[in-house]
Amino acid sequence: MTLILGAVGSVAVAAAFSPRAGLGVLTGTVLAWINFRWLQQAMDALVRVFSAQPGAAKPRISAWVYVKLFARYALMGVVIYVMVRYFDVPILGMLVGLFSLGAATLTESIYEIAARP
Repeated sequence: MTLILGAVGSVAVAAAFSPRAGLGVLTGTVLAWINFRWLQQAMDALVRVFSAQPGAAKPRISAWVYVKLFARYALMGVVIYVMVRYFDVPILGMLVGLFSLGAATLTESIYEIAARP
């Protein structure tokens, strides 16, 4: 839902304002989605570790899980810097794209409430 709303929003922003602003919305959306996925993977791994039964073999966690947990901030910072500095993408478009995760969550919640029998 996040990627769909972000893509639709980026097309609308590109048509209404500028292609660069639309690119900013799309880039922010992809960053928000990657951030969410990496955070979800890290939290799932930590839950497996902390919910392991005492005396049982402790689950192994890949080092990539820890890298993703902290690298998501670095990735967002680098991508936002490059897009704003070198591609002249408006920062406001990037911020709107980063908020697409919240918009998708709200849309899904409203749908679930409205679709209840």
